[in-house]
Amino acid sequence: ANDLGIDNIARFMGEFGFGTRTGIDVEGEAAGVLPSPEWKVKRFKTPEQQRWYAGETISIGIGQGYNAYTPLQLALAVATLANDGVMYRPHFVSYIENPKTGERSHVEPQAVKTIPLKERNLEVIKLAMAGVNKEGTSAGAFAGASYTSAGKTGTAQVVALKQAEKYVEANVTEQLRDHALFIAFAPVESPKIALAVLVENAGFGARAAAPIARKALDYYLLGKRSDKPAEPARAREQGR
Repeated sequence: ANDLGIDNIARFMGEFGFGTRTGIDVEGEAAGVLPSPEWKVKRFKTPEQQRWYAGETISIGIGQGYNAYTPLQLALAVATLANDGVMYRPHFVSYIENPKTGERSHVEPQAVKTIPLKERNLEVIKLAMAGVNKEGTSAGAFAGASYTSAGKTGTAQVVALKQAEKYVEANVTEQLRDHALFIAFAPVESPKIALAVLVENAGFGARAAAPIARKALDYYLLGKRSDKPAEPARAREQGR
């Protein structure tokens, strides 16, 4: 993150729709926050508050700090990645039905733009995300899957810790515990679905969010439906 610099990070993430409304056909969508030096100047009043610090760039690089994105933005970004840089406007419904005539008007896919991504870079990212589900932090949640998938686990802090303070979930009240996140697309070789899962105050993404994604993908790709809640998966200790 430090090598890239905050300006390059903000510009590239902005290409994927972070910090702007996706244009979904539902009222009240939030734009989220894509931090940058320009954003900070507008957000704060005093020169000291407006100054961008090097440590903030590091925090942004691991998804912490001022970052604030919606699950829809996460899903749109991973879908764009799966589509090799082609971004589609998301829609809440696939068709609209006239209540009087029963006539259906289908919502056609609408490509918004194409992000110019190098093929070799796409391949590296996709292989890395496939490895996350195959042998990485979410391998437990996707064990035995009959399809290939690519994912990334995430854990978002709700409250900041002091420099020498260690996070112990059992010692933190539930509403202040970390949020669990997971993004994925499948199948890897020919993507048909992309999603983002957020479970508030549930801890590691691998443990709480990835199992929910597995059930959703099983249903969409295989038609497997279960009324049983997704059980927490055993996450590797180094995984978040």
